[in-house]
Amino acid sequence: MATDVAVLEQGAVGKSLGNGGACCKSGPGYATPLDAMAGPREALIYVTAVYSGTGIEKPDYLATVDVDPSSPTYSKVIHRLPVPHLGDELHHTGWNSCSSCHGDPSAERRFLVLPALISGRIYVIDTKTNPKAPSLHKVVDPADIVQKTGLAYPHTSHCLASGDLLVSCLGDKDGNAAGNGFLLLDSEFNVKGRWEKPGHSPLFGYDFWYQPRHKTMISTSWGAPAAFTKGFNLQHVSDGLYGRHLHVYSWPEGELKQTLDLGNTGLLPLEIRFLHDPSKDTGFVGCALTSNMVRFFKTDDGSWSHEVAISVKPLKVQNWILPEMPGLITDFLISLDDRFLYFVNWLHGDVRQYNIEDPKNPKLTGQIWVGGLIQKGCPVVAEAEDGTTKQFDIPEIQVWEKVERWSSDDPVKFGWEAALCHQLAFQYMGSPILPRPSGERISHATARC
Repeated sequence: MATDVAVLEQGAVGKSLGNGGACCKSGPGYATPLDAMAGPREALIYVTAVYSGTGIEKPDYLATVDVDPSSPTYSKVIHRLPVPHLGDELHHTGWNSCSSCHGDPSAERRFLVLPALISGRIYVIDTKTNPKAPSLHKVVDPADIVQKTGLAYPHTSHCLASGDLLVSCLGDKDGNAAGNGFLLLDSEFNVKGRWEKPGHSPLFGYDFWYQPRHKTMISTSWGAPAAFTKGFNLQHVSDGLYGRHLHVYSWPEGELKQTLDLGNTGLLPLEIRFLHDPSKDTGFVGCALTSNMVRFFKTDDGSWSHEVAISVKPLKVQNWILPEMPGLITDFLISLDDRFLYFVNWLHGDVRQYNIEDPKNPKLTGQIWVGGLIQKGCPVVAEAEDGTTKQFDIPEIQVWEKVERWSSDDPVKFGWEAALCHQLAFQYMGSPILPRPSGERISHATARC
């Protein structure tokens, strides 16, 4: 359900065209988040678009979007790369090499990794040969993954300093959450095995984030593929088919050290982010169903704990399936200087900005409605305490032009503009708002930054 933004690395387009573009002389990415913040803006972004649920029998594809303001094709989709199979549902995306490898001059950010949630395939896309028209490099066969690891339903991919890749997988081939875990691929995208130690798999899988300075990786919980692939059913939450836990692992050993039960205030914890400052031992996780942003942190005794940092109140509504509508927090991000947190409420349709300079006490500093189910022209209306009703004005969006214009050139723009893109993407993922005439849905944007 989440949307990712990734940007073509500074200088990569110029370098491939032979006009003097240059990246760092060491490894890929940047030495620090603040270095990335000071870097030049990106020239291209890559966005996955899916046809799942549209009734159209076409393969998902990767769109290349020009975000260079000086370009004659600025804000346009300049290339579409369809994958060779139907029914994949491309989801999160990641790079083969990232700032974790910044100190390794032999490392190169060349390949975009596209796990397909439903089919279990993992597509590897060459973005170096022609950044404006990337090509398919390799397909990791789901049968090979299942045979060697028992894992299926790949979701989040992160590059490691070793050159390997780590991919969270949400279940086994039959959709059982008990079979979930972490897939390890080598630098040539061959299956190496599972990352976690035997018997140390999480209860449920979804996103994860590692923090080497604290020798910790923390993963989140969505649900059993056998449940969520059939559509969300609230009864399945009561039946124990969805998660509410964070799983704390030793890094890089893969030993499950602690399981944090977020309780009824932390149902469906999805996206997780540490602060960018690698010395900090705190971060946030968005709990979708209960619409809470939970802060996790290290305690004095070395264990990890949590608390609700932000709570989105449900809105009283009319003409909906329930009398109250939760915000349903989905994706979020943190600005590179750790000053701001941005998240989207999928159902309400607003993007929020919080100042988190004091992570214990986030302060709401901005809010804008860009979609959702309570916008003007929709049947659903919000009801105030005095019984009056209201709907929200949203910006007029010319789909695939204004959406494509948003990018991540600095931390504040990365927050607002990427989060706006995220919110619009969710309209394609699950509601009739903002359909594209040809039927595909924006799924994820990927950028090199």
